[in-house]
Amino acid sequence: MADVFLYISVFLIWLMLFYHAFLMSGGYFHFLKYRKFNKVLETPLEDYPTVSILIPAHNEEVVIRDTIEAMIALTYPKDKLEVIVINDNSSDDTGPIIERYAREYSFVQAVSTKPPNAGKGKSSALNQGLKASSGDIIIVYDADNTPEPDAVTYLALGLLQDKKAGAMVGKFRVINAQKNLLTGLINIETLTFQWLAQAGRWFWFKMTTIPGTNFAIRRSVLEELAGWDEKALSEDTELSIRVYNMGYYIRFFPSAITWEQEPETLRVWWKQRTRWARGNQYVILKYLFKLHQLKNKKVILDIFYFLFTYFFFFAGALLSQGIFVVNLMTDLELSMGDVSGVLLIIGFLLFVTEICLALSMEKNQLTWKNFFIILLMYFTYSQMWIFLVVYSSYLEIKRVLFKQDVRWYKTQRFKQAGKEEKPSA
Repeated sequence: MADVFLYISVFLIWLMLFYHAFLMSGGYFHFLKYRKFNKVLETPLEDYPTVSILIPAHNEEVVIRDTIEAMIALTYPKDKLEVIVINDNSSDDTGPIIERYAREYSFVQAVSTKPPNAGKGKSSALNQGLKASSGDIIIVYDADNTPEPDAVTYLALGLLQDKKAGAMVGKFRVINAQKNLLTGLINIETLTFQWLAQAGRWFWFKMTTIPGTNFAIRRSVLEELAGWDEKALSEDTELSIRVYNMGYYIRFFPSAITWEQEPETLRVWWKQRTRWARGNQYVILKYLFKLHQLKNKKVILDIFYFLFTYFFFFAGALLSQGIFVVNLMTDLELSMGDVSGVLLIIGFLLFVTEICLALSMEKNQLTWKNFFIILLMYFTYSQMWIFLVVYSSYLEIKRVLFKQDVRWYKTQRFKQAGKEEKPSA
């Protein structure tokens, strides 16, 4: 019986490894050609589209000044721009900070959520901001984001030029990557995700997932979809599926860059990533039994990708490790023998190769320091994800069985020691 479980786990793990290798090759091809789209945007426009930037903010006094200052520094024509900062039931100085900027700059607008919608989470705050906005294009940034000056121009004009795109997704970078080992690991994870999952899926399938920040979406699309799903903890993934189902695709455009702060402690990382995992599990279960109702059948590919990522792959990894531990204590007489060890080594080398390829696409990221972090990452950070997914699955099952309300966890921010210069993109 142990043999059967081991073969199943190896199949699940290697199926995902091969698929990731396939995606990474697509990510590299996209890296070689995506700048051609920049040239399309260089054509002078007589009239820019109106843009509304939505920034939900709950207790963000540590970072909100830098975010609003980055909006002020944008190169997009200010007469076509409105920056709507949504103060979502903050108990700190977030509200007064926003209001001071709103008094000084005419294109900055302060919006405060009202009961019963106050403090219900990001989706609810975004829906309130959408009601207060007037732009033809809606762009979303988290409250810890400092986009580069041309980011909004790339997103808005990219969406204007590509009529088949319902949304345009930019790239995000980690501004505190050098803070400690954890932020260094997150930086590597972030870059790999974008060039593998985002760029790779766009190149091969014309599919990309809307992230929580640095994306543009047509107002007409949002209004037809009735905004964001307020029950979804991963509102971005859920929105992506509905955009696909309208017949649009979502384009990944790395020229639009924003910088964001990542968790600096394991406690904050665990809570944030648990919310992400639970949110994606909610999306999987929401649509898994409605596949026949989806108009765009290509969406099924993405749903099964998330299903394998958050259920089958991690189940296979947990199963194989459990068999390994038990086999150390008692001989299970496994028929694979040395083959399993060879597969483990090859899988590790494939893991390292894929991440090194992703880092090679970013200036100054493929360094010896990061190479050794990648080696460590396989045995530490990646293993933590297994236990996190198991834990989040338990929480989601409990929520469904006991009909518990969804609780939004707002990621804790960290004050930076002095004004750090952004690393080279």
